[in-house]
Amino acid sequence: MIKDNQKYFNRLHVVLDAVIVAVSYTLAWYLKFASPFSYTDPSVGALDVRTYFEMLYVIVPGYLILYYSFNLYTPKRATAHKYEIINIFQANTVGMVLLMAGWYLISQIHFSRSMMAMFYGINIVLTTLGRSLIRMLLQYFREKGYNLKYILLVGYSRAAEEYIKRINANPQWGYVVRGILDDMVPSGTVYKGVKVVGRIENLLYILPQNKLDEIAITLSLKDYDNLEHIVDLCEKSGVHTKFIPDYNSLFPSRPYTEDLMGLPVINIRYVPLTNTLNWCAKRVMDILVGLVGLVVSLPIMLIAAIAIRCTSRGPVIFKQERIGLHNKPFRMYKFRTMEVQKPSQEEKGWTKKDDPRVTKVGKFLRRTSIDELPQLFNIIKGDMSVVGPRPERPQFVEQFKEEIPRYMVKHQVRPGLTGWAQINGYRGDTSIKRRIEHDIFYIENWTISFDIKIMFLTIFKGFINKNAY
Repeated sequence: MIKDNQKYFNRLHVVLDAVIVAVSYTLAWYLKFASPFSYTDPSVGALDVRTYFEMLYVIVPGYLILYYSFNLYTPKRATAHKYEIINIFQANTVGMVLLMAGWYLISQIHFSRSMMAMFYGINIVLTTLGRSLIRMLLQYFREKGYNLKYILLVGYSRAAEEYIKRINANPQWGYVVRGILDDMVPSGTVYKGVKVVGRIENLLYILPQNKLDEIAITLSLKDYDNLEHIVDLCEKSGVHTKFIPDYNSLFPSRPYTEDLMGLPVINIRYVPLTNTLNWCAKRVMDILVGLVGLVVSLPIMLIAAIAIRCTSRGPVIFKQERIGLHNKPFRMYKFRTMEVQKPSQEEKGWTKKDDPRVTKVGKFLRRTSIDELPQLFNIIKGDMSVVGPRPERPQFVEQFKEEIPRYMVKHQVRPGLTGWAQINGYRGDTSIKRRIEHDIFYIENWTISFDIKIMFLTIFKGFINKNAY
């Protein structure tokens, strides 16, 4: 089996990468200087063939070191292929930058830049194809029952259940859970095809009888007092041991650690927008998009204002208190879509289908989201962002923070005109719990490209709101 010869397989992987780098470089040289499509004669150029190919003594080992630095030789059973492709692209980009910098430092101006550009593209493509082929072959062998890793879980918990679910949903990883040891759950209990096979102390007797590749400690939180003892038992086995914390209810997504003079500190939630550079980048984009949005939507806003003024009494712009960044209240602007009401009536709740308070013009403005356009002024002022969780009224914030787990997390970023929850249909009279799940996903996975994606999708599916009454 492949896993029995893993070190040889890893060496073969390195050799394959070295061959691909050399082939890519040779192919780039051929296309530049010797192919029928080339207009360059290598015998006339400033550098001879030998000089070009002597560079392979630097390029091949250099790229292998880069691949190692970018984690291209770490186990990838449970790693998405897209991350491997990203690492290949990054390693090649760094390699090209270093080569260019090196030539500049030694004043080598005659090396063909166009040839190196071809090498850059060819090497990325061939390396990606090679890695993809290896993944396909490994998946094929795993489907045939080869190259599997057998795992024993120590402790029955929510973490154990989630681990089993993910393994069952991803057979291409090649993991097989042999069973669970637990002191509280009766032997014979089965979850998703995995059986509780005994008590934790049985670990010492089970290990010599089973060919296990890994032990995963999946204790429930209430059993953490025994963690040190169980780690000692696992360490005696000599089998690779990993720890899967039962933190799902506390750490719902991506906690991250920091080193406090040797003391690991776990931060419960990662919020990219607490980074100053990220915050500045998003704010600049908000101002630019807000200004462009105002210019583009000005004729629509003018028509909407005239229609509101001509069809009902009251102000054109409706101002309502909402809760924003760091739980601070602000005045959010909207086109008025209802008859003028007393404050006590406004606090009754959301509008429902065929709500008599909504004007005829207001119904159209709500359906098309035109009523939200004045919030572009909130964005420019800094009360809101183009993309983010939708802000809520104070009375509902007080209600939901008691009813919905992690509801207040949304106030760690600026509220938005549109958002990940909105383009997924969670807007208006929809599930608050599902809306918050999408908001938290956005907060923890924010990038500029994610914002651009949401803005793009808003154009096609975010303006028409079937849940707006």
